[in-house]
Amino acid sequence: MLSRVANTFYWMVRYVERADNLSRLIDVNQQLLLDSERLDSDRLRGFWQPIILSTGDEEAFNTLYDKAGSAEVIRFLTDDRRNPNSIISCISLARENARTVRDQLSDELWEEINALYLFTQSDDANSLIAADPARYYQKVRRSAETFLGIASSTISRNEAWDFMDLGRQLERADKTTRFLDVASYLPEGSEGVETSGILHWSAILRSCGALGAYRGLNRPINARGVVDFLMFSKDFPRSVRFCVEKADISLHRISGTPRGTFSNEAERETGRLLADLNFSTIEEAFANGLHGYLDGLQERFNRIGGAIFESYVLMPERIQVCPVPESRSPSALTLWQMQQQQQQQ
Repeated sequence: MLSRVANTFYWMVRYVERADNLSRLIDVNQQLLLDSERLDSDRLRGFWQPIILSTGDEEAFNTLYDKAGSAEVIRFLTDDRRNPNSIISCISLARENARTVRDQLSDELWEEINALYLFTQSDDANSLIAADPARYYQKVRRSAETFLGIASSTISRNEAWDFMDLGRQLERADKTTRFLDVASYLPEGSEGVETSGILHWSAILRSCGALGAYRGLNRPINARGVVDFLMFSKDFPRSVRFCVEKADISLHRISGTPRGTFSNEAERETGRLLADLNFSTIEEAFANGLHGYLDGLQERFNRIGGAIFESYVLMPERIQVCPVPESRSPSALTLWQMQQQQQQQ
């Protein structure tokens, strides 16, 4: 498969997954607000600021808005085209990626992403955001889930599918850590991460679609139980460990390398992260603060994404255009790779 096509499949699904998870992330905060009592205007703003901080888009937000009120945050994350990570921007980018590989998609898959794109561009969407935002986010989530379900049912299990699933799993793992990290940014005077009540952690589970699965374990709903489940579960499809294992499987299917070994930096980084998750405990996650632990995971996801770009997008194209001379020394090759990484950043 051409590296350009592989990159298109990867980002098409990753953008859909990002839009789905942004809808869920906003839903987390709205439920937390409903559960909070006696919020004045200052503390209300303090409950919206964590959403921006948890997504890592605070710099872009502060450039565009003077305050972090509910209207500003919802607009920034939902339908602000100036934000490349807003829901409407993600759906537009996913649809554009799908258009470029239209001949390799099933008719049903194209129709679903195109219908979602047309909805987000419509007056009906604008009306829902203003009058009933919950229904808008529900529509986005259901369409994203339908898109992923159609893809699972109509795409052959070849390299195209592997790149699609790779993008989905990495994006989902990253966003699960951000759901868990919301409590770290709550305003002063709020309950801490470990002391947050059942309503807070129930909202986190509900936003991940995990409330029913968690209840089936007959475990109390508290910080350690929920973090343990969403971080280390081997069975739940939105847990970080589950997603990283699926990403590792996809990478090895693409390269043909046996699992447990690696042929490129992406496989090495993913394998190391999976091993760490396999042998980590909830006590280690809380030992030096949950926020620091989750932040470290997000950095590792970024490194994996960069390594995938280097291994399957940048490097193949570069080699085709400028073949590496056989006489090039290892030190020169290392220097060249460092220059490429700097350009990517």
